[in-house]
Amino acid sequence: MKKIYKKVTAVLIVLTMMFSLAACTSGDSGSGGSSSGGSKKDNKKVGIAMPTKDLQRWSEDGAYMKEAMEKAGYTVDIQYANNDIGVQASQIENMITGGCGTLVIASIDGGALSEVLEKAKAADIAVIAYDRLIMNTDAVTYYATFDNEKIGIMQGQYIADKLDLENQAGPFNIELFTGPTDDNNVNFYFGGAMSVLQKYIDEGKLVIKSGTEVSLAACATPNWSTEEAQKRMENIITKSYTGGEKLDAVLSSNDSVANGITNALVAAGYTAEDFPIITGQDCEITSVRNMIKGLQAMSVFVDTRELANVTADMVEAIMKGEEPEINNTEDYDNGTGIIPTYLCEPQVADIDNYKEVLIDSGYYTEDRLK
Repeated sequence: MKKIYKKVTAVLIVLTMMFSLAACTSGDSGSGGSSSGGSKKDNKKVGIAMPTKDLQRWSEDGAYMKEAMEKAGYTVDIQYANNDIGVQASQIENMITGGCGTLVIASIDGGALSEVLEKAKAADIAVIAYDRLIMNTDAVTYYATFDNEKIGIMQGQYIADKLDLENQAGPFNIELFTGPTDDNNVNFYFGGAMSVLQKYIDEGKLVIKSGTEVSLAACATPNWSTEEAQKRMENIITKSYTGGEKLDAVLSSNDSVANGITNALVAAGYTAEDFPIITGQDCEITSVRNMIKGLQAMSVFVDTRELANVTADMVEAIMKGEEPEINNTEDYDNGTGIIPTYLCEPQVADIDNYKEVLIDSGYYTEDRLK
């Protein structure tokens, strides 16, 4: 009897331990609902999905955001997808199953995340689209970005002002470059710029000598690639500007594209004395150095420190069950409805004010721009 009693007791102890372990495993790792197929969501854990580390813009955005959120007391899971859509979707899924309470996503392709974000929605995880609107999914909760149409208007107006198109008959030769068609922001950048430039094209004051159509698709640059922009500019030069024709301006929606354009023009023999007006965005170091050398006219400064802080404030409000600050509820429809948005203000930087805008603000040091 004693042996039987001991065996029964041992079995009961084992069963008790197993039930205790199961209870611990299924226990709450944070507050809030559970994620699909993973640990319960943790309202002190944030997932940040960035497109790539290869561009200065995204590398610094990620670093600023991570710092801001860790300072606010959150654990941060930050991933860079090397511009691979499948990798980004997989990273986001891992963040969901890993229990992140909020996701901040700068998408590679704004239309490619619907399926994985359904899992976030099912797990009651808030999704903030960061700088690029995620399209065709009702899983997106908020959007944080800059006034993207205004950025395009600034670029177009800079060209119009520098060529004095209101008073000069021209014609002036211009070429048009923008970003990839799968980045929803491009619609705003290009649309904003063309809202200024189109009338001068129609009047014949601006001429696209390469014959490129005035359409976003015809002017697109895949992945905002410097190399692709350089190839296209080289082809344009060879086709249309080898007989002494002057290129007066190039609309470029951002700096990585502008750098490719600049590389092609320098290789073709252009110097600071005859360089066309080239626009840009992000104030990347290479572009600011080119501005100082006279090889890029301007870049729209989008202070990613401000956007990171705005996004961190959004996360903080969401995690506390509060409504984050929003300043636009009209303009950003992702195909399922208007996404509540916070817009940060862009600013033009050029040779005349770059010290005030970039150095005095602490964004760069003078040594870093040498």
